Formats: sequence, C-alpha cells, structure tokens
Amino acid sequence: QVQLVESGGGLVQAGGSLRLSCAASGRTFSGYSVGWFRQAPGKEREFVADIGWSGSMTNYADSVKGRFTISRDNGMDTVYLQMISLKPEDTAVYYCAARGAFYGGRDPTRYDYWGQGTQVTVSS
Repeated sequence: QVQLVESGGGLVQAGGSLRLSCAASGRTFSGYSVGWFRQAPGKEREFVADIGWSGSMTNYADSVKGRFTISRDNGMDTVYLQMISLKPEDTAVYYCAARGAFYGGRDPTRYDYWGQGTQVTVSS
C-alpha cells in the first residue's frame, strides 16, 4: 500500500504561482510512477502531468505545457508540481496518483493509489 498526501494548494491571483507536493508513505516510492490530475466542478478528472519512477520521463497536458513542471525527490518520497503563470481555468482540485509501473500515462484508471486532493483557486 502507498499512502499519498497532497499539499500546497490555495488561492492565488492570475499570473501567480504555486508549488504542490505529493508526499508518499508505505512502500518504496521510487518504484512508482506518479501523475497529477485535476477536477473542476462539473467536469471530469483530467490529466495534468506525469513522471516516471526514475524521473527521466515526464509528460504534460497541452493546456499546462510550458507553465507547469513536475519533478520528484525519491529520497524524500515526494513529487512536486510547480505551477507558474496560473490562469482562472486552472482552478480545480488537484490529485496525485501512483502507479506501480515505469510509466504512468494519461489514463486515471491505470493508477493504483490516489491522494485526497488539494484545492487550487485562481482568481481573475
């Protein structure tokens, strides 16, 4: 079992930045790829970014490419999502998820463990 806890969400003005953290406990985190997803009210959960277990492979949704950066510190069992140039349309609950595979992917059903989410609100 892997337990995931997100933190770092909050209220920020458009153009601002936030850094989300996803802290893991349980099994060795380095054996898991991790994805960030988000869900806005009335919308389906959507892929944001993912990172392979070595940290060498990353992928981003087109909507966040160039603004968000995913990274991981396996020694700290933590994955980060640095978000800059935030827009009101980035407002959502952000979730991290872990998958016991080298590559995570964009399909949320492929992930084995989920955190409880952290709210990000971007005001215009």
